Amino acid sequence: MEKRQIGNSDLHVSKMGLGCMSLGTEERAAKEIVHHAIENGINYLDTADLYDFGQNEEMVGKAIHEVRDDIILATKVGNRWNDVKDGWRWDPSKSYIKTAVKDSLSRLNVDYIYLYQLHGGTIEDHFEETIEAFEELKTEGLIRYYGISSIRPNVIKRFLRSASIESVMMQYSLLDRRPEEWMDLLDENKVSIVARGPLAKGLLSEKMLAKASAKMKENGYLDYSYQELQETIESIHRKLGDNRSMNELALQYNLSHDTVAAVIPGASSVQQLQENIDAVTSAPLSSEELEMLKQLTKLSRYEQHRD
Repeated sequence: MEKRQIGNSDLHVSKMGLGCMSLGTEERAAKEIVHHAIENGINYLDTADLYDFGQNEEMVGKAIHEVRDDIILATKVGNRWNDVKDGWRWDPSKSYIKTAVKDSLSRLNVDYIYLYQLHGGTIEDHFEETIEAFEELKTEGLIRYYGISSIRPNVIKRFLRSASIESVMMQYSLLDRRPEEWMDLLDENKVSIVARGPLAKGLLSEKMLAKASAKMKENGYLDYSYQELQETIESIHRKLGDNRSMNELALQYNLSHDTVAAVIPGASSVQQLQENIDAVTSAPLSSEELEMLKQLTKLSRYEQHRD
């Protein structure tokens, strides 16, 4: 599988990584999915300390035990769940980050983390101490690089000004094109997008509207009403679906942007994973296909957290 560089780092990741949040809690099934990904050229796994309250990291660590040196492992920090009952709270403090990384290293059973990401962020955070924590972890050799996982433009701009981040994980799909507004700025700073949610909760998979929840049917999806959602998805399938699966159209659209280092769809089964592998290893979209997809979908903007 083609590899792409994350930011200005020496990390070259498969253009599709595996988002591990959907692995579930059954260890054998999770291991089967992870091994299938690795056998098909995926070298980039993304987890978080919050997923299943640490269990996800533990399962990923066990699944990659024999090939850990070949895997670019990413995890996240900032949602503190070890001091509250039945939930978590936001804590981007230096003291917590420097403690949490050691817990993640232990669960993952590795000596260092390739890409450590702040799992959220608000403009009210004490950026200086958060950045200081990540920089110290780099110096100490516990992480190689760091990034953020955020869709808030004001948070992203603050880190671009003040930190040596390599990536921004953003929700990005044909039905959520908001990140496109910020691609030029990210390119100027040599920072990559890691695209989560590229299949828009399954709406852009072959199951299409069958994946629409009751809430979507009532409220729509982002700034699409449910009727607009129906019309858009059906139009994409009708006009471009003869030669392409919906997964192909969705994932290849994201990958057509050089700012995107990787898409990281989740997978709860080997079959689902294979569908996505087939999609990203197909031929890139033509200029005509790209233009059609842009015409059929909305170029939305983030209306909040801009300043």
